[in-house]
Amino acid sequence: MAQFQQERRDFIAGYKGDAEWQAQALAFVTRAFNQKYMYNFDWLGRPLIQFPADIVAYQEVVAAVKPDLIIETGIAHGGSLILSASLLAMLDYADAVADGTTLDPANPKRKVLGIDIDIRSHNRDAIDAHPMRSRIEMFEGSSITDEMAEKVREYAAGYERVLVSLDSNHTHEHVQKELGYYAPLVTPGSYCLVFDTIVEDMDDSVFPDRPWSQGDNPKTAVWEFLKENPDFEIDQEINDKLLISAVPDGWLRRKA
Repeated sequence: MAQFQQERRDFIAGYKGDAEWQAQALAFVTRAFNQKYMYNFDWLGRPLIQFPADIVAYQEVVAAVKPDLIIETGIAHGGSLILSASLLAMLDYADAVADGTTLDPANPKRKVLGIDIDIRSHNRDAIDAHPMRSRIEMFEGSSITDEMAEKVREYAAGYERVLVSLDSNHTHEHVQKELGYYAPLVTPGSYCLVFDTIVEDMDDSVFPDRPWSQGDNPKTAVWEFLKENPDFEIDQEINDKLLISAVPDGWLRRKA
């Protein structure tokens, strides 16, 4: 297994210097955004709106960190909440098997908290009816107010390992404020994931009706955040291996 892992690292190390492949990957991602490719995938019955490779990488992160709480900004159809909840359910199951204990589905150990400025009623109803519902908490309101940030801090206070995922408004200013509020909640060794950093790498014509653009997007906010927060770093192995991803430079690990 050690040999396999080393071979994999060697392969990944070569991807970054392959300019032709990098260009092909960006062309695919750009076409995917134009054709709304990401809208084609569900997780346990709810639309997820993510690239499949990012979904796989996300579960790798969750499996490695084993968070007690995942905080997500941006709910949309609820697929990401359901994904997180199901991964946390598997972690709880593994713990129960290892400890010889019995799970209580009504009172799960691990939870996911979603924040959205507008949780539409049909999405809330679908999430409420989902088997993963007992693992999900939802706060409605802007993620970048002092009041919401304090409410989230109070909720997170009872958890030992916290992972954060930012996927709401993708302007530089908004993401910068979210990072300021929620990155401090990330526990050492865990992650703050910043989605749609790919905006910086694509032509502005891809987002003609959106307030974000090149120079004003999640990646520019990440770059500024990292200058002032040396306790966070980009997980380069994840960053380099995906190629087909909406999250380049967005896999931020807090140093242990």
